Amino acid sequence: MEYSVHYQPGDGYLAWLQYRNPAAGGAGRYQEYQRIVAAGLDNTVLRTAADELVQGLKGITGLEISVSETIAASPSIIIGTFGADSVVDGFFSTEVSNAVQAEGYAIQTDNKTGSIVIGALTPAGVLYGVFHLLRIMGTGGSVRQLNILENPANQLRMINQWDNMDGSVERGYAGQSVFYENNMITGQLERIQDYARLLASTGINAITINNVNVHQTESRLLTDFLPDVARLAAIFRSYAIRLFLSINYASTMEIGGLETADPLDPDVREWWRMTAAAVYEAIPDFGGFLVKADSENRPGPFTYGRDHADGANMLAEALQPYGGIVIWRCFVYNCKQDWRDRSTDRARAAYDHFQPLDGRFMDNVILQIKNGPIDFQVREPVSPLLGAMPKTNQVIEFQIAQEYTGQQRHVCYLVPQWKEILDFDTQLQGKGTTVRRIVDGSVHGNPYSGFAAVSNIGNDSNWTGHLLAQANLYGYGRLAWNPGLSADAIAGEWITLTFGFASAHEPFQLLLRILMESWEIYESYTAPLGVGFMVNPDHHYGPNVDGYEYSMWGTYHFADCHGMGVDRTTATGTGYTSQYVQANMEQYESLDSCPDDLLLFFHHVPYTHVLHSGKTVIQHIYDTHFEGAERAYGLLSDWKLMKGQVDDRAYRHVEERLTEQAGHSKEWRDRINTYFLRKSGIPDQHGRTIY
Repeated sequence: MEYSVHYQPGDGYLAWLQYRNPAAGGAGRYQEYQRIVAAGLDNTVLRTAADELVQGLKGITGLEISVSETIAASPSIIIGTFGADSVVDGFFSTEVSNAVQAEGYAIQTDNKTGSIVIGALTPAGVLYGVFHLLRIMGTGGSVRQLNILENPANQLRMINQWDNMDGSVERGYAGQSVFYENNMITGQLERIQDYARLLASTGINAITINNVNVHQTESRLLTDFLPDVARLAAIFRSYAIRLFLSINYASTMEIGGLETADPLDPDVREWWRMTAAAVYEAIPDFGGFLVKADSENRPGPFTYGRDHADGANMLAEALQPYGGIVIWRCFVYNCKQDWRDRSTDRARAAYDHFQPLDGRFMDNVILQIKNGPIDFQVREPVSPLLGAMPKTNQVIEFQIAQEYTGQQRHVCYLVPQWKEILDFDTQLQGKGTTVRRIVDGSVHGNPYSGFAAVSNIGNDSNWTGHLLAQANLYGYGRLAWNPGLSADAIAGEWITLTFGFASAHEPFQLLLRILMESWEIYESYTAPLGVGFMVNPDHHYGPNVDGYEYSMWGTYHFADCHGMGVDRTTATGTGYTSQYVQANMEQYESLDSCPDDLLLFFHHVPYTHVLHSGKTVIQHIYDTHFEGAERAYGLLSDWKLMKGQVDDRAYRHVEERLTEQAGHSKEWRDRINTYFLRKSGIPDQHGRTIY
């Protein structure tokens, strides 16, 4: 199975599936594995696993690879499912096979024959095991004594595409959609297949293929375009990925000929039942619906005096006979706020809307909760809604697309941010109740749980606009599979698989440093101390301190001549802190214990307030923005050392992006520092130039 789309060396199209001779130790250690033993290849996922293994081994060893159903005397790689493949069963103990869960796998090296055996309960598990083995080989690891047993930590590991049928991508920074063009589903299915490969290789098992803001044309994906959707579903099915659709809550009115979308109206309920039946007839393994309702002017049950449980349950009833699920986004807030009103707080909205509904949702409804209470900012606290509804299924929502973190024109490796969020201790059931344990379902024992994230891909040749932004897509999938992985380990895998550098090599260490420092650098020259935004309205790129300050979107910093920040305390502010358990509430409530990096999210303070670091707020702003811009130039200087170490096309591409970032960081520095010098009248202690 070769990549179907033509690509050029260095353009990034192959991403981390290079399948080349590994730098660490060469390919010699793998050349004995020229034979694959596999049965049951009439199953599409097992066939995919075998094909992927053939392609991977061929690329890594440079040899032709054969596939057979019978074992030979020479070392082989044997793949199959427990119970259906007696050859595979013979290599694993009952204890091991019983420990493997639905999508998990075991990999062992047989000491007698030297063969490597991958066993799983399901074809999907075999596929994930194959990708694990190829990852080991691609990073130069030893396969002599493999004894691996892995199960995914999270049941749902989903990608959300925000693609529109006109070919645009909302918050997309890597070209046009790979799914749509000219209000039709694309006929270029080869690239869809290659995207499915990338996703499956990291463990992704679900995808929504259209934007959550669903308009009339996209509403017809449920009806007129269903045969084309079924063709996409077949492609993803072969990689063990279930296809979902984002739906328009008012579809009954937009395309159904009804005059209402009231979830309690019998005709509305019947329309959805009939529509679901038609979808499952075309796509028997259809995943379900993703819904954005009563949010940012999208229709929903509020119009009819109903609540979110009424709306979600109506859809869930339609999907329930087929095993489908409804994923209901909790991004609901007042988007027409009066900026003069300091009592209304957008941060409170998701909790206030949804927490009282705990226990009212059907078992096949999942609430999708953004990682923070605002909107994917470079720094914000963990959403208090995560874990606060023990009777309700929840998934956490991240944004791989860099809407507020440089839009894939700045490098910003987001896995360290996600790790910090997942490791946050909510203390909802005492110490150790981390977000990671909540979203994997182990805290509350929910039927459904997991990860969802907004994709960062488009039709650019390298998929993600910025070549280094591929690390975020790769990292998301790896983290969804195993949140225990470290950010630097994930980055290291991506570097070696993508560029071929072994960890001991200087280029590897240089790239690792660029990635691991990039989030901190980006944060340091943008919005300070957790206050958020300060970007140009609408497109959200570039500095504009007051861009949203007098808008209706509830995104304020309240800077004046004395100080800045949002008072979200229970004592004197909006009361947002009360949504956390007592221990966390008390930490955020007090200036003495509130973390510096979230100070302005929770408190309005004078510019002369002294941080835990010993600096005043104003001096911190000046220092971090000067240092951040300097470090952004340092990223460019570091990359210049890569000349001759990577393909020239890749080198020039990243150099161009880092050059833009360096110049843009200076603009951020000067805009932010000048604004606050003029507001506060307090000069920089070091006498640096501020305009």
